[in-house]
Amino acid sequence: MVLVVGASGGLGGRIATQLEGAGATVVRAGRSAERLIGPGAYLADLREPQGAASLVAAALQAHGRLDGVIVAAGVVAFGPAVEVDDETVSELFETNAFAPIRILRAAAPALLESAAGGGKPFVVTLSGVVSEAPTAGMAAYSASKAALAAFMQAAGRELRRGGVRVVDARPGHTSTELSQHPVAGVAPAFGAGLDPDAVAARIVSAVASDEKDLPSAAFS
Repeated sequence: MVLVVGASGGLGGRIATQLEGAGATVVRAGRSAERLIGPGAYLADLREPQGAASLVAAALQAHGRLDGVIVAAGVVAFGPAVEVDDETVSELFETNAFAPIRILRAAAPALLESAAGGGKPFVVTLSGVVSEAPTAGMAAYSASKAALAAFMQAAGRELRRGGVRVVDARPGHTSTELSQHPVAGVAPAFGAGLDPDAVAARIVSAVASDEKDLPSAAFS
C-alpha cells in the first residue's frame, strides 16, 4: 500500500493515478476536498504539527500496512529575499520541509516492518531543481526545499540499513498550477515547463526500478 500525500495537487494526483494503473493500492491524502478524488481519501493540513502523523495513522488503520510514501505536497512563494516576511518563511518551511520530515518519522516503523517482512518499502520526496540551484526571487522557497533534500539524503543513509529506500526527486519547473497560487508574491514569466504526466511517469518508473536518486538531469 502506498500513501500519496499531496494527491489533490496536479503532480501528486497524477502520480497516484499512475501508481494505481500499475497495480498499486493507493491511499490519497491532501488538504483540498474538492480536488481529492477516490474512495478512502484523507484530508489534513500539513502546517499543523499533527497533520502528517494523522495521515499515516489513518492509512495504517485502513490497510494494516504501509509499503511506500510519496510526498508531493508543497507551496511556493516569490519575491526578493530581503522582503520575505516571517509568516511566509514559516509556511514554506512548515509545508515543504517540516511536514515531510514528520511524515517520514511517523511512517518509519511501518516501513521498516514492511522491509523485515520481505517488502521493498520506499519514501519519495520532491525537493525540485531549486534544491540543487537556489533561484533568485525564490530564496525562501529554495531554502525550504534545500532543507528537505539535505534531511532526506541523510535519512536515506540511515534507513537503507533497515531496507527502506529514500528517493529525492528534483525535477525542473513543471507545468502545474502550483506557481499560480503562491503564498506570497507573483510568479515570474516562466518558460515552458516539464510535462507533469511525464514527470509523474518518471517518478513511478523510479519506484518500480528501485532507483535511489532522481536529480534534475533524470528529467531531461
